Amino acid sequence: MRSALTSFLLSTSFLTLASAAPTPAAGTTDWPEFRGAGAQGHSAATGLPLTWSPTSHMVWKAPVAGIGWSSPVVVGTRIFLTSAVSLSGKEEATADRSLHALALDAATGKPAWDVELFQAKSPRAHRKNSHASPTPVFEDGKLYVHFGHLGTACLDAATGKTLWSTQEFAYSPVHGNGSSPVLFDDLLIFSADAETEPKVIALDKTTGKLRWAFARQSDAKKKFSFCTPLIIDVAGQKQLITPGSGVVNALDPKTGTEIWHFNYDQGYSVVPRPIYAHGMIYLSSGYDKPVLYAIKVDASSKGDVTSTHLGWTIDKAAPHNPSMVVVGDELYFVADNGILTCADAKTGTVHYSERCTGPISASILAADGKLYLQDEKGLGVVVKPGKTYQVLAQNDLAERSLASYAIIGSDLLIRTEGNLYRVAK
Repeated sequence: MRSALTSFLLSTSFLTLASAAPTPAAGTTDWPEFRGAGAQGHSAATGLPLTWSPTSHMVWKAPVAGIGWSSPVVVGTRIFLTSAVSLSGKEEATADRSLHALALDAATGKPAWDVELFQAKSPRAHRKNSHASPTPVFEDGKLYVHFGHLGTACLDAATGKTLWSTQEFAYSPVHGNGSSPVLFDDLLIFSADAETEPKVIALDKTTGKLRWAFARQSDAKKKFSFCTPLIIDVAGQKQLITPGSGVVNALDPKTGTEIWHFNYDQGYSVVPRPIYAHGMIYLSSGYDKPVLYAIKVDASSKGDVTSTHLGWTIDKAAPHNPSMVVVGDELYFVADNGILTCADAKTGTVHYSERCTGPISASILAADGKLYLQDEKGLGVVVKPGKTYQVLAQNDLAERSLASYAIIGSDLLIRTEGNLYRVAK
């Protein structure tokens, strides 16, 4: 199905500030899922921009109809997004929504295809959420899109043709949806941390049929969360790390069988995607007061490891929403109020904690010897990694922005409330 989104995009003039938009070079590293190919906010790209503005360093600016805080996905010469378009044309909180996946040409920003997948009647979401917040994931010519409780689908990435779609796994959310899906072997896996009976669900990626479901158990009074799982390798064993309210579970991704779990004090509405480095999982426990946990993971991690595998904690300036990043021996995390902290990843010793941005929800990007942060007002701050706080640049787009960065070639993709920007050096 196609809708007003296509005609809107096709009829809108695209702002091209460069004389000629570059085509992605052969061998360019793709950005196939939330937080990139390694799923932890790193890129090997070089030559990334340090400075930009609404009128400088722009390859193109492409308007995107509707509201969506999913991050861009990049494969070859295509960029993929999701969006939720008001059916009434009014951006009211309870407006009926048309849920879309769309592809843009990477060189020009012009639309390649756009497909309506589902409609949502009078949905509700938190003011910092959208009905299209989960980031798609790409593999082998297929794009998997997920709208949480509103539906999941698989598309032919070249044409936008729907290969399968399902709304069979609906649940009762709080504040909307947010967890992005991940792929493992022949499975598409996502968290479904509902108001009651939270689960982790795995679908057959070829058919969309249920393969397994894991019932999450914890003492958290509020069960809902929005965390994207992370697949890691521990001594040759693949583990699906999936934080939820009050607990992080490590599952066998093939079967959904629990390997180990770690309980934390009553955390809920967990958002930041966990990261893995130095033999530890780093996560934030969520609301109301987040605590950063470093949890040791090794071959002995079995069953309840709460009392045996804690490395260290930090209870100041931990994030509610932005995901963290490790560079070398340093862990970087930013609180939602914009305070950036650098800590020793092995010990938790804090090197600095400094005001860096305004209010922020987007995850930190580490690339080209720099840290990139994008706050909710559109300010992009570039920081030099290291034990001493050093800001390299501040770049203001002056547009609301909650989506995380993506990389294409040597350029940045920045999604704002109304546009997608390709920013070059």
